[in-house]
Amino acid sequence: MTKWLAIVNPAAGGGRCGERADEAIETLRRGGMTIDVVRTEAPGHATTLARDAAASGRTHFLAVGGDGTTFEILNGLFPRREAGEPPTVAMLPLGTGNSFLRDFGIEGAEAAMDAILRAQSHPCDVLRIDHARGVLHSINIVGVGFSADVGALTNRRYKHLGAAGYVVAVLRTAIGLRSPTFPLRIDGGALDARPAILLSFCNSRCTAGTMRMAPNAEVADGMLDVIRIGPRSRLSFVSAFPSIFAGRHVKKEGVEEARAKRVELELDREVDTMIDGEVLPLRLRSIEVVPGALRVIA
Repeated sequence: MTKWLAIVNPAAGGGRCGERADEAIETLRRGGMTIDVVRTEAPGHATTLARDAAASGRTHFLAVGGDGTTFEILNGLFPRREAGEPPTVAMLPLGTGNSFLRDFGIEGAEAAMDAILRAQSHPCDVLRIDHARGVLHSINIVGVGFSADVGALTNRRYKHLGAAGYVVAVLRTAIGLRSPTFPLRIDGGALDARPAILLSFCNSRCTAGTMRMAPNAEVADGMLDVIRIGPRSRLSFVSAFPSIFAGRHVKKEGVEEARAKRVELELDREVDTMIDGEVLPLRLRSIEVVPGALRVIA
């Protein structure tokens, strides 16, 4: 029988995860799963717990929290598991954004528990992110510019509002709208140093809960979707922003959509970088797809 390790982030979702996790895990146990449980005690702790468990032979992990919890677990499993049998991760979304599972039509903890008990496994690509101080991994989205600014503000002030906090942060960030440059090459092509409001490198479709940043992304196609929004007025940007919830923004003037296996960045500085809901100051060097490196239950 498969033995799962649940890594619970009690602080996820403004503390809601800590209140609901035990009951949810008991429901899964009554459904026939064998689950050991560990709890995080500080930011980054899930990475340590996952790394130690993987080193001891664990292969099946249940992320209990939000997308950020899954991000931490992923970075405990990789790069060690880029080669060999892919590890398996299931997600019990009790956090703030809970974006990734929406690619599989799963919204909310109850739907996720049903999916976990069905135990249907899917291959999933992983993004390897090389930066000046090391390597990180992602299964959802990497963003710079406006999306990272919104993520930083959400995490700092509006996390307790849940998905609505992202909307509030969008409106606040739009007041100081800017278009910096993030020079990059897509699959070894010409250097693109045009200014941009935001650049997003997406393995999955949704971010910040229900925003369909990359509506055509597929998690197991061996490609990442690059979304670029060029400079525009504050009024134009804000009035067009609601279209992102339906994924229609990619059809608007000034928005570009491309697909790639690898993107190289030539940054001369660290910039706020949003990775799966977490915001880190990074001098990015490259983002590359590692095809099928993970299996997800969804």
